[in-house]
Amino acid sequence: MTLYVAREAVKLWRRIAMETCVELQIFLENWKLLLLGLIFQYIHGVAARGIHYLHRPGRVLNDLGFKILPELGPDRAYVSETFFSILFFSFILWTFHPFIYHSKRFYTVLLWRRILAILATCQAFRIVTFYSTHLPGPNYHCREGSEYATLPPPESILDLFFINVRGVFYGCGDLIFSSHMIFTLVFVRTYFKYGSKRFIKMLAWLMAVIQSILIISSRKHYSVDVVVAWYTVNLVVFFIETKLPEMPDRNGSQPLLPLVAKEKDIRPKEESQKLLHGNSNDSSDRRYRNQVNGKHVENGSHSHSETTKNGA
Repeated sequence: MTLYVAREAVKLWRRIAMETCVELQIFLENWKLLLLGLIFQYIHGVAARGIHYLHRPGRVLNDLGFKILPELGPDRAYVSETFFSILFFSFILWTFHPFIYHSKRFYTVLLWRRILAILATCQAFRIVTFYSTHLPGPNYHCREGSEYATLPPPESILDLFFINVRGVFYGCGDLIFSSHMIFTLVFVRTYFKYGSKRFIKMLAWLMAVIQSILIISSRKHYSVDVVVAWYTVNLVVFFIETKLPEMPDRNGSQPLLPLVAKEKDIRPKEESQKLLHGNSNDSSDRRYRNQVNGKHVENGSHSHSETTKNGA
């Protein structure tokens, strides 16, 4: 038993090391774009803090969703955030699964480059929207009488660029459209396109609907904030997917993510090595991905192919 665990641990370590080398080469080609995407996350946070200074509490607007959906109340407001956290961190872990599992349908660096591009575009629209019209926040801490409803004037210009944890959970004024729904829909759509489990794809869309209901029930946003997010994010994703090249398939068939220069140079070398030494590559770095009419096969049969190849 100990010998088996040790052998599998060595295989896992070799797999992680090999994948890290591959991803590192791609990262060196794309780090500037990734950095720009991360910087824009900070810009979005600064913009959300800035609108909080301008927020003025008032009467909660008439909302159809508030009339239809039951109110969770301030004591159960954590339900929405907890549900979102589960979806958020589950997706992040999934994007790094190529470092561990045999099935490698995408490159993590290129996937996050695409995700950050979509997020930044949606957030840019969001900043313009909530600065255009200031609405009184429906959340409990944004109503009249709450100490968090309006921030005191900044003591210095540096206060405008400082983001604290309390501001993330107690922000006001950044309403149209929901940032939580931006992340939710981008993550769900990404898994729907590049994931392999049909059941999880359906579950992800169900979770997006539940997240929408919880946001309205917890009075974090008006219904319009959620509705606008649904069609805006989907339109942005559709537009970006038509402009960005597809990510390259990892087994050398039809392209699915954009090829980078170093990868183009590496593949001819790998093919020449195969001709000289035969198919002796480690099975942990083999790429499996069946396609039918240009689409992925759900719950793919790559494990059967691997068994067949190993037995050859």
